[in-house]
Amino acid sequence: MSASDTYPDADRTGDGKAHFEVLDGLRGAAALLVVAFHIQGITVLFDAPRLLLPHAYLAVDFFFALSGFVVGYAYDDRWGTMTTRQFLVRRLIRLHPLVVLGAIVGLASYLGDPFAGDRQEASAALVVFAFLTALLALPSAPLPNRLGDSHPLNAPAWTLLQEYIGNIAYALVLRRLRTRALAGMAVIAAIISAVTALSLGSYDTGWGLANFWGAPVRLAYPFLIGLLIYRLHDRLPRFRVGFIPLSIVLALAFIAPVWPSSGAIKWNGVYQAACVLILFPAILVVGRHSAGGPSTLRLCKAAGRLSYPLYITHYPFVYLYMNWVVGKTGTAAATAAIAVSLFLFTILFATAAYRWWDLPLRSALQRKARGRGD
Repeated sequence: MSASDTYPDADRTGDGKAHFEVLDGLRGAAALLVVAFHIQGITVLFDAPRLLLPHAYLAVDFFFALSGFVVGYAYDDRWGTMTTRQFLVRRLIRLHPLVVLGAIVGLASYLGDPFAGDRQEASAALVVFAFLTALLALPSAPLPNRLGDSHPLNAPAWTLLQEYIGNIAYALVLRRLRTRALAGMAVIAAIISAVTALSLGSYDTGWGLANFWGAPVRLAYPFLIGLLIYRLHDRLPRFRVGFIPLSIVLALAFIAPVWPSSGAIKWNGVYQAACVLILFPAILVVGRHSAGGPSTLRLCKAAGRLSYPLYITHYPFVYLYMNWVVGKTGTAAATAAIAVSLFLFTILFATAAYRWWDLPLRSALQRKARGRGD
């Protein structure tokens, strides 16, 4: 079954392939939930018992699974006419303009924060180095008042580095593997993933300099299982649930309480492993075959387009909010009002970034790449 069969009237890519609108919508729903998690969580320094969405950082693992699926769908059948260089150029054009914008906004946030006081005093050389590495989505030396983030000017950029690693692995190795070999790699990655979650009691790793080893661990299984689900799509069950029910399932998974340990068993790790290893792939399988009416598809389309610019540009504003909270003297109601306003502002900013930064830059880069044969 092709995407055209699932969505006969769906929006299409520049190559004529239909979008999986429900999966696009779920990406947007996950992005909105993770922004809400960051805004609320940073006020309590991500102390798990006080989080309203204590598992929402698993959205990253869900994004990786979606990425594996989408990359397989978009490129698996094009390697006879596309070189590795052309693939990598296309992925850079798709992803990197917003990485650059996130770095610029992150630098402005760090240098112009009116609430930071003397908590962000850093040498010019250190800030410049952080900015240059941010432009490349690479980790940097730590900056003051940035909670140990490996990408201190724009924390979510650590996932973009992993995205690039996944894309390079796909271009050089994974695309060449038979389905059985890919499944074997996914099983090994699942074991490593489960051991990590059960040992730590969570997947809260990979984002900082101290736990950067966890980043490729979190990437491997979701990306591989997403690619495998695409390869096996004709042999998998074809359930249709819809965008709203699947979004509710995703939200409930993120809202669930932090699970206590019992003896040597860290039940929170067990729960999160079940989400990453079982629930998210199941949502991907069901969402791949789900559809909806015109209004639902328009909502999914809008949410999908917003998801990446929202995810990659919101965090510098969250840093500002963090420093405002430290020095605030207002009531809890005032803090809540600022938090809601910030949430809405990040959506507006992401919309503007998509329309007036991402789309024009990608269009210009695509024209230039076509002129060079890329």
